[in-house]
Amino acid sequence: MPIKKYKPTSLGRRISSVDAFSDITKWEPEKSLIMPKRKTGGRNAQGKITVRHRGGGADRYVRIVDFKREKYEVPATVAAIEYDPNRGARLALLHYKDGVKSYIVAPQGLTVGETLVSSKDAAEIKPGNRMPLEKIPVGQMVHSVELVPGAGGTVVRGAGAAAQLMAVEGEYATLKLPSGETRLFPRGVMATIGSVGNPDYRLIRWGKAGRTRHRGRRPEVRGKVMNPVDHPHGGGEGKQPIGLKHAKTKWGKPALGVKTRNKKKYSWKFIVKRRK
Repeated sequence: MPIKKYKPTSLGRRISSVDAFSDITKWEPEKSLIMPKRKTGGRNAQGKITVRHRGGGADRYVRIVDFKREKYEVPATVAAIEYDPNRGARLALLHYKDGVKSYIVAPQGLTVGETLVSSKDAAEIKPGNRMPLEKIPVGQMVHSVELVPGAGGTVVRGAGAAAQLMAVEGEYATLKLPSGETRLFPRGVMATIGSVGNPDYRLIRWGKAGRTRHRGRRPEVRGKVMNPVDHPHGGGEGKQPIGLKHAKTKWGKPALGVKTRNKKKYSWKFIVKRRK
């Protein structure tokens, strides 16, 4: 996906860039695979804000993506590459031989007309095919990997993301994740060959506040410009430093580089090497 820049007719245009959408082949979503998206404004069931800076944004439909792909050994043809407003990656519309339609996250290099298959046994090593880690050659790049067999693809799903299969030994396979973490996965979990498409998504510069508001993001305010009653960094006359040895969150917890992972979490035993 190329990134497009416009002539700098304004300050916002000068620094911003947009997606060229040259890889999209179909704009209208499949009606049987969409549902309305309810806006929460960052609030939970009690009406309390649990995630700040959420609200507004363009109306969207949720595309129902098949992360399990349990129609094993049934060939599917790629009918279209579609835009999804809820993620950076593209979606591929699959038409199975038995007439069923479904969406998957489109891997890089996938084109309309290709035939894909999901298999419990070894299948052809090509982008988009899905099979267990134990059936994939060591060194291969994969995405949409399960954490638990049968749970569906959970990790490595973002635009341009890919994990590398490092080894398969005993009951586990070793994957190097995009974060730099090396982790053990059960050797029978399913993964999709290739990397996720649309790798240039991270290069987009939004340029102005209005484009961010369209995405449902409300303004953030620095703690140091608040009053002391609102934030530990607040107070002072004019532009002042935070007045603390270490930065804190709005609720007084340490911030900026502090490790927050629970030391008793069960999944520690699966981490071979932490991310940097």
